[in-house]
Order: sequence, then structure tokens, then C-alpha cells
Amino acid sequence: MEIVMSAVAGELMSRFISFLVNKYNSSRPRSAEEVEERLQHLLMRACTIVEEADTRYLTNSSMMMQLKTLSEAMYRAYRVLDISRYQALQDGTSSNEVRSSFHLAKRPRTTADKVTHLESHGALKSLEIAVAHMTEFVVLLGGCERMFRRPYDVYLYTENFMFARHAEKQRLLSFLLQHNDHPGDCAPDVLPIIGGAANGKKTLVAHVCGDIRVRSRFSSVLHLNGDNLMSIDQGRSMFGMMLVVIEFASDIGDDEWKKFHSFVKRMDRGSKIIIISKLQGLARFGSVKPVFLSILSYDELRYLFKTLVFGSVDPAEHPRLVQIADEFAKVQHSITLVSTNMFADVLRRNLDVKFWRCILEKGLKMVQRNLSMYGELPTMLVQQGQPVDITDFAMHPLSMTRYTINASIKEESPSVTFGELLIDPSVRPEQDFILVSWKSRIAPHNTFAHFVTSYAQGADVGSSFLGRKRRGAPI
Repeated sequence: MEIVMSAVAGELMSRFISFLVNKYNSSRPRSAEEVEERLQHLLMRACTIVEEADTRYLTNSSMMMQLKTLSEAMYRAYRVLDISRYQALQDGTSSNEVRSSFHLAKRPRTTADKVTHLESHGALKSLEIAVAHMTEFVVLLGGCERMFRRPYDVYLYTENFMFARHAEKQRLLSFLLQHNDHPGDCAPDVLPIIGGAANGKKTLVAHVCGDIRVRSRFSSVLHLNGDNLMSIDQGRSMFGMMLVVIEFASDIGDDEWKKFHSFVKRMDRGSKIIIISKLQGLARFGSVKPVFLSILSYDELRYLFKTLVFGSVDPAEHPRLVQIADEFAKVQHSITLVSTNMFADVLRRNLDVKFWRCILEKGLKMVQRNLSMYGELPTMLVQQGQPVDITDFAMHPLSMTRYTINASIKEESPSVTFGELLIDPSVRPEQDFILVSWKSRIAPHNTFAHFVTSYAQGADVGSSFLGRKRRGAPI
């Protein structure tokens, strides 16, 4: 008994001393060097936890929320660490040149330093709290089943991976792999995945469906168009558990859905239905809580863009390009994920400061031009099926709308990639043409394209589309 009491007293004393040390460290001011060193240390721990969690099957909803919180704090810390590292360059001898290029606010250096210092401390505190709360998470993670990993999944190529969406991926995996908890109900469970255009809904589904456990669980995967649900083959055999993925471009009536839902009850128990759409109203058809895919946060988008644009090159060797990359991320945060890949693909070919500045200026002018003409960001115009002015990219009055590619249009219209047009505007065909913004390198390998038409300088861009049949935009 005396030995036990001694051990308990020793443990209590050790914890008390640790508490006092932590209290002292948190109360005393930290220098910029100490903050940077601490951030680097915590980022290594956070990155290790996130990467390991991505290799496991998580079924606990609280663990998914913890993972999301940790990843958000991690990406914020990466941004703040970069700003801290390159703050000296911004305020150095070339400060005037840098500020004019990046449209930085003209403020005293002391103010900028204070803001950076406060943000660094805020990011450090958030990351410290997130990491400190992961003790139980790490213990539970060790009991989660490990995924089968392939070279494709371990990010051998920076362009060929699905970035972030850690919690959303685990939510979808958990839904597909869990057994039906309603023994008396033969209706398949329905999970709606709702998000804006080009937010990665179909990419998320394709990525999860590539998992070996998902593939072995379902006998087949059936893809349907929500505009014509009952086009499904009525004589189709429904043997084995099936996964039905339905893409909705427009809303449907409750009666039509009930008719379809009663038909798919013929599928074996354990079958699942996934709804993909940008319409939040379709969430009403879900039997479980929907997955809402919002745009990536600025910190996430910035990290992704930096990873894509530098590839295997060390960003520390190009500090001024890192600064420009920050400005690109700000512009793209008001555009789409497609633009992130699109610009990164062009810029990675030429790591030149003047070239990057030129492309950045074109992007800024394009955003401002469309805000001035239509009062909307280009992203919103594309989602609404409205024309977007791209004069600043092509050095010629051009307007584009998004559409679904079909063979007849491709045959009658010449095609140009965005990268080709941006690097050399003279490649622009004289007649209307197809502008291929981006073709995804990962499943389902979507092609994002626009129909581009020329218009007279000063003319109303929208008028050139009057009478033209509007083509449906891909989800």
C-alpha cells in the first residue's frame, strides 16, 4: 500500500510540475523564432496524424469532427508559417516593387509586423489546442482497420490525388460500408452529397468507390441521370448489393421520387443510393444526414495551389514566387477548384517572377471586369449559366459560357486549351471555339469546357447569346 501511495504521489507531483512549466511557457511572450520553431514541431505532429487517419476506416462521427478541426488548424498554420518566413522579403529593399505587384496595403512596417505576430500566435494557439485534444483520437485510431494502399493513393504525383475532404471522405466510406440498421425496412439508404459546381462531388464519389472494400461490397455500381430516373432498365436483374449514383441537374417532384424509390426496393438488402447535386432541396430525399461540400477554405486552397504549382521544386528557393502564389490563392478563392489546377499547370512550366506577375494581373483584371460589367464574380456567372468576359486572357473581346461537351459540337468547333490561350493569345481561332479549361487527371476524369464567342468591343456581351440554345452545365 505504501508503494502504491508513493507512486501516486510521484505521479501527482510530476503532473503538477508539468502544469507549472506549461503555465509559465504560455504566459511568457514568445519571440518570432520561438513561434516559428513551435509551429514547425506541431505541424509535423499534425501532418502525421492527418496522414495516418487517411489510411484508416473511421466510423466514429466525433473522430471525423476532430479530424476536420485538426486539418483546418494545420492548413492555417502552414499559411502563417510561410508569411512569417517571407515577411522580411516583403519589407526589404524591394518593398516598393513587391507592394505594387501584390497590391499590399500601404501600412507602416511596425503595424504589419504586429499583425503577423498576432496571427502567428493565434495560429499557434489553435494548433496547440487541436493537437493536445488528439490523444484519445490517436489511441482509437490504432484500433481502426487500415486501408489497402496503392501507389496512386500515396501521392506519387502531386496532380493525381484528391486533396483535403478528410472528414467528408470518411463520412462517405462509413455510409457505404455500414450495415442496414433497420431490419424491417427493405428500402436502401440514401445519402445526398450537395455542393456547388466544380466543388468535387463526383470526384469524391469516384475516389471512395475506388476503395477495395467498397468495390468488394457491391456487386455493381449503377450511374443514373436524375432528369430521367425511370429510364432504368425495368427488366434489369437486381442480384447482389448494388450502389446507385444519381446526378441531378434539376429538382424533381416527390411523387416521381417515391415511384423510383419503390422500384429500387427490389435491390438486395444493404444496397445504397447516393444523390449528387448542387440543389440543396434534394437533401429532403436522404435517409441519413447529407454531406455538404463547400468550397475549400482559403488556407486549404492556398496549400493546394502551392503544392501543385511548385511540384517537386522547393518553394524556399523561390520566396518571391511564394508571395505571388499567395495572391493567386486569394483570386482563386473567388473562382473555382478548376482554376486552381488550371493556373498551376500553366505557372509550373515557367518559374519566372515576371511571367507569374503577368498572369496574376490578367486574372485580377478579368475578375474586376466581370464585377464591373455584371456585378458578379466569374464563379457565380458560370454556375448561373451566364456569359463570362475573358478579354483580358485572350487580348481580344471574347465571352464564354459553360456547357456539356457532345460529339457534334466538338466536330464543328475548333478546340483550344486555357494554357495555350494564356501563354500565346494568337492561338485563338477566328471563329467561335471550345475552350478546355481543365481535364482532371483523376477519376472520373471530367473535362471542364466552355463555348467561346467573339463580340464587338463595347457591345453587350449577353446579347451575343440571345437566341442561342443554352446547353446544360455539368454538375
